[in-house]
Amino acid sequence: MPPKSKFVLSQKHVEKAKKRKASQVSQKIGTSGCRKKAKTEDEQDSWNWWEEGKLEDRIRWKTLEHNGPVFAPPYESVPDHVKFYYDGREKKLSKTAEEVAGFYGRMLDHELASKDVFKHNFFTDWRKVMTSKEKKEITDFQKCDFTSFDSYYKQMAEERKMMTKEEKLRIKTENEALAEKYGFCVIDGHTQKIGNFKIEPPGLFRGRGEHPKMGKLKRRIEAEDILINIGKKAKVPEPPPGHSWKGVVHDNTVSWLACWSDNVLGSKKYIMLNPSSKLRGEKDWQKYETARTLKAHIVRIRNEYTQDFRSKDMRMRQRAVALYFIDKLALRSGNEKGEDTADTVGCCSLKVEHIKLDKEKDGKKYIVSFDFLGKDSIRYFNSVPVERRVFENLQQFVKNKQPGDELFDLLRPSILNKYLNGLMEGLTAKVFRTYNASNTLQEQLGLLTKEGMSVPEKISAYNRANRAVAILCNHQRTVPRDFSRSMANLKAKIGDKIKQIEEMKKEAKAAKNNSKKQGKRLAQLEEQLKKLKLQVTEKEENKAIALGTSKLNYLDPRISVAWCKKWDVPIGKIYSKTQRDRFRWAIEMAGPDYKF
Repeated sequence: MPPKSKFVLSQKHVEKAKKRKASQVSQKIGTSGCRKKAKTEDEQDSWNWWEEGKLEDRIRWKTLEHNGPVFAPPYESVPDHVKFYYDGREKKLSKTAEEVAGFYGRMLDHELASKDVFKHNFFTDWRKVMTSKEKKEITDFQKCDFTSFDSYYKQMAEERKMMTKEEKLRIKTENEALAEKYGFCVIDGHTQKIGNFKIEPPGLFRGRGEHPKMGKLKRRIEAEDILINIGKKAKVPEPPPGHSWKGVVHDNTVSWLACWSDNVLGSKKYIMLNPSSKLRGEKDWQKYETARTLKAHIVRIRNEYTQDFRSKDMRMRQRAVALYFIDKLALRSGNEKGEDTADTVGCCSLKVEHIKLDKEKDGKKYIVSFDFLGKDSIRYFNSVPVERRVFENLQQFVKNKQPGDELFDLLRPSILNKYLNGLMEGLTAKVFRTYNASNTLQEQLGLLTKEGMSVPEKISAYNRANRAVAILCNHQRTVPRDFSRSMANLKAKIGDKIKQIEEMKKEAKAAKNNSKKQGKRLAQLEEQLKKLKLQVTEKEENKAIALGTSKLNYLDPRISVAWCKKWDVPIGKIYSKTQRDRFRWAIEMAGPDYKF
């Protein structure tokens, strides 16, 4: 079996870390549960954890202290002038029923509120929280009038926009105080930021695409729903008065601080550390190291599944073709879903209707066209040439099947994942995705970056390389609403700049004495024009592509850092301050010659 990927640390790094740690004054949590003294942003993130020895297998921390989550504020009843009407008559609602009615009322202008599934799910869940009297009286959604709620919440939104500086400062101060107490934890003596310390307030589930559970009530989360994870010797946070925690555990093999179940989807929700923290950074680092490990095995793995195209066992052939798609097209494996889950598709859950086979199309042979809803209900629509054996296998897989039948009916994600782990420990469909994404970026940067390019041209080359990855991973987005307007503004600026250049050229001909000064100004204007034209090109090319998803989740940041260092591009041009905090380990590690 291939060796497991590990962090490799030199003795020099370990000794350096020990010396630095010995000289540090650790930030501790006081007996009141809050931090004794606030640190600056830089001090909070100054822990060079990657220079230290790794903890034992599966252990994520030795000591952990935190103050628990911040719960959503209690519901405040709407003023008396806000009315609910049923069948044209005013009806006073109980407090809980009124709160849920307000969730729908504030969404009247949203397109979801007009969908039958959304309305049905809302009304069904709303009736569950009504009093028995309300249930008897309110039986027909069509007779409900929520417009008074709509007007009220719109008025509240306008009032928030008109707040004075003093009011905004008061809110900012209150939020900072909350963040000071609840937004940090102490892990192994180091202060670390918490990512999401506020519990999501109750509301209506929206989902993505045509999710069958849209409109269902996301109930209020209380302390009784929360499982707290904390160090054995740490002070357990106090729950709100009158409440108690669901439980308290001391599990140092996980990185979450609090956990509860989502009542709509049944999934687990967590309070986790900020992406800039050690535990999140360590996870990122390990993810990319595992993907790099795949590089040493990819030829063997591809040879193996290619040989399986010819297997007499139909299950092996289905597995081989599915793995071919996961590898070459960066498809997700796909999970088994119930009837109440959004109809999204991964490789293992493809149906016959999701593919079309053309022996020859547009001058190319053996074309497979895909059309299905992928993760987050984003449409995957792609036509690709495939190997002849793959095409012939697909012809057999669809034979005598109906459009709604499974393409890979003998394959399940669990079976595929077990097989992948046998090929290389830790190998999953996502590792293929990460490997191919990072490898594509490395290759594209090498092809697109040229000597003599200006910094804006280099950044444009980087974005093109990133776009190739986003296309591979199907990271699409809806074209922004203001795209046409912002594009028109850019083109207007280009027009103005061209006029300035033409006028400057005319002046240069007329005024011989100032020709050197005007020549310098002309060069500046032409450089500005060049930048504007680059912006137009990039805006057009990226209008329907989400570059951020791949950059933050599938691209080894050391590739980008090394490229910046090699080509003298400021790292701030590629990563924002928040992103630089998250990838500080990569910025410190990667030299200009780093290769994925």
